[in-house]
Amino acid sequence: MKALFEKFKLNEQVELRNRLVMAPMTTYSANEDDTVSDEEITYYKERAEGAGMIITACSYVAANGKAFPGQIAAHEDRYIPSLRRIAQAIQQGGAKAVLQIHHGGRQSLQHLVPNGDVVSASTAVTIEKKEARALTLEETKEMVKAYAEATRRAVEAGFDGVEIHGANTYLIQQYFSAFTNRRTDEYGGTFENRLRFPLEVVEEVIKVKNKYADEKFIVGYRFSPEEPEEDGITMDDTVRLVDELAKTALTYLHISLGDFKSETHRYKNGQQNRISVIHSLLNGRKPLIGVGSIYTREEADQALQLGADLVALGRALLIEPHWVEKVQNGESVVTAYDKKIDTVIPGPLMEKILSRPGWIPGI
Repeated sequence: MKALFEKFKLNEQVELRNRLVMAPMTTYSANEDDTVSDEEITYYKERAEGAGMIITACSYVAANGKAFPGQIAAHEDRYIPSLRRIAQAIQQGGAKAVLQIHHGGRQSLQHLVPNGDVVSASTAVTIEKKEARALTLEETKEMVKAYAEATRRAVEAGFDGVEIHGANTYLIQQYFSAFTNRRTDEYGGTFENRLRFPLEVVEEVIKVKNKYADEKFIVGYRFSPEEPEEDGITMDDTVRLVDELAKTALTYLHISLGDFKSETHRYKNGQQNRISVIHSLLNGRKPLIGVGSIYTREEADQALQLGADLVALGRALLIEPHWVEKVQNGESVVTAYDKKIDTVIPGPLMEKILSRPGWIPGI
């Protein structure tokens, strides 16, 4: 039986104080210049005394990759002091600080990117029902470097690691999915070609780690296991992706799920729990973070038994910022939002929560 509060080694160099991770959640709360706001710093500080590791809200790696208002930036060196503030706020609480690096691709917002130039793997309709253009071959290779440069900035800012955001239909997933990638060059067409962009991003990020950081620097990769579209990613595709990722020098893999109990939809081996499928495939090669609608101690334990090595808490830590400490001390925790509980949630994030009834239990 895996124990939630036992120390966990990500690798031989990195030990976490427990198996609990704060999941990356968009805050919409950066300053107007996309530097971290004081509200965000307070938000991270409040949650940094419990979890073993905190993965930040996604930071964009190129000027045309901004997908949210109030998103923190990591695409220029002038943002290193801002990033350093986040890393230090998290580390002061004893948690490892991991910067999630991201490009929105066709999910980027036209009014937030220079000249409204939204890009993707192929020509596509954007989230705002506009047209995104396909990145050229040269731009694709430059974009790989953009993730690497953001990693260098994370190193200089003092982060313990980065998480490559290859999930949730953002740019990396847009290259991997046959639904969004209709290229005819070396980055499209065959499965191997669609795999090229994700693997090149991983390779370049690892090169930066080897050049600028030490073995303690964490490099994770987040992926979404399936897409609903007919040409979209299947579990069989993801199994092949994960098998390739497991051969790299990544520190961990992070499956993006809305519900940790969810089962496969399109998989040659039939309906199975998604975490369990990936756990069996990895067979100890890389630690796996499981996530998705985990609010109670019992659910966290269940996620571990399904095959997760680490459990990520998202909405649970919005509702109850000291969930980890309370559960460890045997105290009860609330599992639905209660405005009487003293919790720090940045104003723009709270507005977004209130605009989506049902996303947070109790609202």
